[in-house]
Amino acid sequence: MTDTPTSDDPYDRIRTDQPHTARIWNYWLGGKDNYEVDQQAGEQIRALHPGIGEYARADRQFLGRAVEYLVTDCGIRQFLDIGTGLPTADNTHEVAQRLAPDSRVVYVDNDPIVLAHAEALLYSTAQGRTAYLDEDLRNVDTILEQARETLDLSRPVALILLGVVIFIEDDEEAHGIVRRLMDALPSGSHLVLSHTITRPDLPDVDAAVAFWNEHGTPRLTQRTPDAVRRFFDGLDLLEPGVVSCNRWRPSDGGAEPAEEVAMFGGVARKP
Repeated sequence: MTDTPTSDDPYDRIRTDQPHTARIWNYWLGGKDNYEVDQQAGEQIRALHPGIGEYARADRQFLGRAVEYLVTDCGIRQFLDIGTGLPTADNTHEVAQRLAPDSRVVYVDNDPIVLAHAEALLYSTAQGRTAYLDEDLRNVDTILEQARETLDLSRPVALILLGVVIFIEDDEEAHGIVRRLMDALPSGSHLVLSHTITRPDLPDVDAAVAFWNEHGTPRLTQRTPDAVRRFFDGLDLLEPGVVSCNRWRPSDGGAEPAEEVAMFGGVARKP
């Protein structure tokens, strides 16, 4: 006898008795695709680290600015967004196609609740195209094979990995996955990556992550800023480098630097 669902319906794979990262992120962003268990966990984490909700907003805004830069300044028209998360406002295809209607976007996630809401990610302009793959980040070859049905991998692609390699505990495995993905993409492609950091002056972040790893799923792995920079090895890292997401080319020009959040990100070009 097993409790494992046998239905193909993604809703049958959703655990509503245990808090989940994507749903808590959605709660912090003001979304409705979460449950009471996620709201309770979100508030407990917020009590340990009151600024945690700013991470979600900073990461989402970083995505928008990075996609806008890649479309307008770099001419990128193809995006491979792995670790999509729950649909919210200004998803990758919405930002890209608003600026360049012919943009093509492939979303990848293995979370059943994201799959259940994936239709919201599939609306596209007539000139462009979007697709969704129910796949794990570790399955690099499968992701690339299926992405080729929508993207031309002989032309530059922006690989987007926001807050997803935190789920790969082993450092060498995590860096190896990113290298394999970038190795498959041509010169002129870009990497957009964000990651939760650990730093001695941010002990409340460590406490919040420890609480999550005890009570929630999936487990998170923090890395130092230097370890996050390693993901960009061999690439041309763009200014201002790997920084707090809300400090990456802020829309107000950064006259007054925003207070750092422990979600760092960067953008780099493959030479």
